[in-house]
Formats: sequence, C-alpha cells, structure tokens
Amino acid sequence: MSSPHDLISQTRCFGGILGFYKHFSSSCRSEMKFSVYQPPQANSHPLPVLYYLSGLTCTEENVMAKSGVQQYAAEHGLVLVAPDTSPRNTGIPGETDDWDFGAGAGFYVDATVAPWNQHYQMYRYVVDELPALIAEHFPVQPDRQGIFGHSMGGHGALVCALRNRDRYRSVSAFAPICAPIQCPWGQKAFTNYLGKDLTPWRDYDASELVLTANFPGSILIDQGTADKFLDNQLMPDVFEQACKKARQPLVLRRQAGYDHSYYFIASFIADHIRHHATALYA
Repeated sequence: MSSPHDLISQTRCFGGILGFYKHFSSSCRSEMKFSVYQPPQANSHPLPVLYYLSGLTCTEENVMAKSGVQQYAAEHGLVLVAPDTSPRNTGIPGETDDWDFGAGAGFYVDATVAPWNQHYQMYRYVVDELPALIAEHFPVQPDRQGIFGHSMGGHGALVCALRNRDRYRSVSAFAPICAPIQCPWGQKAFTNYLGKDLTPWRDYDASELVLTANFPGSILIDQGTADKFLDNQLMPDVFEQACKKARQPLVLRRQAGYDHSYYFIASFIADHIRHHATALYA
C-alpha cells in the first residue's frame, strides 16, 4: 500500500528530524507540499503540534530555513508543521502573473469564484485535510494543536483560530494582515477568490470575526514599527480596537525599529514558541 505522502528530503536539526513532503491534496485537487520538524522527544511519545502559515511569495521552507524555530520546538517538545502557501502549477491562466495573488498567495481562503475555486481551497486544506494527514502519520496529539503565522499567514492563523476555537488551543502572529477587507492586498485577493459581495469576506477577516467569536486564550501579536506595510496593509490598530470591543485578550507588542522580514521573526520567535507551549501543555 502506497503512502499518502512522499518524502522529498530530510535532515537532522537540533537533535530532531526536519522533513519535506509532497502529496496529492483532495481539497486543492493538486500536489501540495509541507514540512514537518519532529523534535527528539517525538522518538518516544506523541507531542503537541503547532502549525505555521507563511506569507506572500513564501513556501513550506521559509520558516524552517530562516527563523531558527527548530531550536525552540526541540526545547519545548513541539512538532512543527508548515504547509505551502497555495496550490501550484494548476494550469489556471495567470496563476503566476502577480506576486500578491495566485501562486504563493492563497490567502488561506476557500475560493468560490471560477477558475480559482477548482484548486484554491486553502482554508479547508489547513483546517481539515492537512491536520488529518499529520495525525495519522506523525507522532502528534491532535487534541493539542496551535497555529501561528506571518503576514498573510498571520491573517490565516487568526482566522483559523477564531473560526475553530474547539480545534486550536493557542494562536499568535507576526505582522498579520489584520483587516483584509480594508487593505489593498485583501481586497484584491478576496475580489478574485470570493467575488464582489462583501458578505463572505467577513468570514476571513479577523477584525470582523473577533467581534462575534472570541478565542478562549490570549492572542499574541508582534509588529515591527519600521514595517513598510504597517499602515496601509497590516492595520493592527483595527484588530486591537475590535479586540477591546469584544473583550478579547490580546498582547500586541510594537517592536521598535523592526521591519517585515525574517530577521524580525527570528528575533521574537522564541517568545511565540513559549506562548504556544504554555497553552499546549496546560
């Protein structure tokens, strides 16, 4: 019997194993790739699992190569999973024309507009399909699951957590797109993936969702003050105000002088892993 996923490569890292995989996704109806870091503790017993969603133009490799996260996952005993940011090579015309839409820019929504709805089902993939595969084939505790991400992936993490409070015990984000309905990136993606009616857009906007769907734990967000996307694309102030209105516990840390890069992420990722480990081992 063949495996539902294929190993592309693996390497030892901080006493554990980092593997890169591919499989055919029934949700996206295409090949998808993902990476998994199994810390040394995974050799003896199942561990809590933490999902990381990357930003625009990124893949399943970025966080593993640039953030140093494996050191902290090993320290705290967490399996780390990072999916790619979209289906690729689907044959949809114009899929690779723009860096902020299409390939590498799935926005973690389930597209409803043709031709994108044939393959771009990233919300369902992240919330349902990938966790089911991970739970079946890797040493994880599926009832102890957290999610975090960066930029577009921070948006995805917040949305997934707020819409699935029974599935995720922890959530955090680096420089997330907090109000996609109000920013150019979100408006472009949502118009093309979801259509011009704003009603379904609200299901993928954290600043809208939090008003009616509080997350049971505290949300951690780090945002660099020197981030060039801060005011026109990310809008953390909008989410902060929505959280205050909804009485949602939020720790929004404005980090002076930091930008949007993985240098920023690497500087604070230890705090995020600690945040998740505290909740996942509670």
